[in-house]
Amino acid sequence: MNWITELFIGRGMAHTVFLYALVIAIGIGLGKIKVFGVSLGIAFVLFAGILAGHLGLKVNHEILHFTKDFGMILFVYSIGLQVGPGFFSSFKTGGITLNMLAISTVLLGIAITIIIHFVQDVPMQTMVGIMSGAVTNTPGLGAAQQAFYDISGTTDSSIASGYALTYPLAVVGIIISFLLLRFFFGIKQEKELEHLIEMSGSDREAFELISIEVKNTAVSGKSIGEIHHLISRKFVISRILRVNTGVVEIASSKTTLNEGDKIYVATTAADKDAIQAFLGIPISMHPYEWELLDSHFVSRRILITRPEINGKRITDLNFRSNFGVNITHVNRSGIDLVADPHLSLRVGDRVTVVGEANSILNVEKILGNQMRRLNEPNLAAIFVGIFLGVLLANIPLTIPGIPQPVKLGLSGGPLIIAILVGAFGPKNHLVTYTTTSASLMLRELSICLFLVSVGIEAGETFVTTIINGGYAWIGYGIIITIIPMLVVGTVGRLVFKLNYFTLMGLLAGSTTDSPALAYANDSAENDAPSVAYATVYPLTTFLRVIGAQLLILFFV
Repeated sequence: MNWITELFIGRGMAHTVFLYALVIAIGIGLGKIKVFGVSLGIAFVLFAGILAGHLGLKVNHEILHFTKDFGMILFVYSIGLQVGPGFFSSFKTGGITLNMLAISTVLLGIAITIIIHFVQDVPMQTMVGIMSGAVTNTPGLGAAQQAFYDISGTTDSSIASGYALTYPLAVVGIIISFLLLRFFFGIKQEKELEHLIEMSGSDREAFELISIEVKNTAVSGKSIGEIHHLISRKFVISRILRVNTGVVEIASSKTTLNEGDKIYVATTAADKDAIQAFLGIPISMHPYEWELLDSHFVSRRILITRPEINGKRITDLNFRSNFGVNITHVNRSGIDLVADPHLSLRVGDRVTVVGEANSILNVEKILGNQMRRLNEPNLAAIFVGIFLGVLLANIPLTIPGIPQPVKLGLSGGPLIIAILVGAFGPKNHLVTYTTTSASLMLRELSICLFLVSVGIEAGETFVTTIINGGYAWIGYGIIITIIPMLVVGTVGRLVFKLNYFTLMGLLAGSTTDSPALAYANDSAENDAPSVAYATVYPLTTFLRVIGAQLLILFFV
């Protein structure tokens, strides 16, 4: 029976794999347990690792550190790829207010952390661990540990202990903040929903198909390209029923409109009324009526799988000139977008093409339409990005006030490169597409490897830390969690008149807390919390990582 003993308390590779697999399986199993509809999820892997470390189960030091660092690199890189496409667009009008409030939440948390550090004389590395747990931000924990190791050459288990002690109550505290704000302002969710519907009407970017009869003499005789210059709205005219001949044509930018022509238009809910008022009058023509009229035309969805198309604009493909077909709209990640000529296409997009069957077959060959290609992960792009991220992570940077050059570290460097790759890769023909399941697998596997390593490392001293005053850290964590939530929530409600559902999404996103988002979605029964969460999540994630590193660099 010695082989069983060796598996549990040995030091070999088999023991390491066995222990990691056991701890991760237990942690994931416990993470599915919900209390009042709320679960701590993947964080239970950390707690299971702490228990294993407390029971004396150890792993070879070098293996543990490699696994922890490599897991962290993969995790932050996958997070960067996820937030990259929306990182810079989140600063556009409409997202500025939400992002400014999210930045305020981050800065308030950092300010409170610094105050507690000086008033209570708690080491800054410990406070950063407490802060990361108080805002449920695992990338911040990894950044703090890496930054501390870079400047000291050693590890500090109090960083992970502070995180583990404050994380559970932070999840609950954020939800309590929602309830307190609702109580303070006497919010009635029914009225908030009515107000939300009144303000937005519907999804203003939702894709719509409408039929219009041209009545505006000012556009009669003008080409569609000229009309686009006259009215700066999102719309695509896919087909025209000629008033004189009764023939249906595929439209292009050079096609002219005549008074009395009937046109089939793809546009957004936000632009629908303006387009109808400018061109003529809306008419009742069901899509099947267009299909009967233009029976020699077909409409087909084609999946873009060829890397050569990645980053190309619709206008660059010249499908109308070369094949006599039109792209009417593009489905990206489940969202239909109007096929603006300057819209850049990406691998994984599904485009709706209208034209003759033979012409569409030629277009299909150019775009790919081979699902098998998307099932193959683009590992080369991932590891090139990680290579560049690690390179950036080790470049020494001189910062005023710090005597020695500092580095972005193994969390900051890959995160920045991943954001840039996610944002600009498609425009530069770098294929970053990964199926949702593959992306989720990479992210979950890497965070599990990181958390179990942190837990085993911190477990040995975890109980001793609590006995020697660590219980006070829970109080510090509650302060860091609740105060920024209430302050920013109050400002958002009173000053910026934010809808309560949007406010919940904003606060959940500013703490990168998915359980809080799940609670907000269940309470709202609409997508307003998710929209706000997605708007602030990219910038917040970046600031949490960089903020944790800067606190270590300036105050340790």
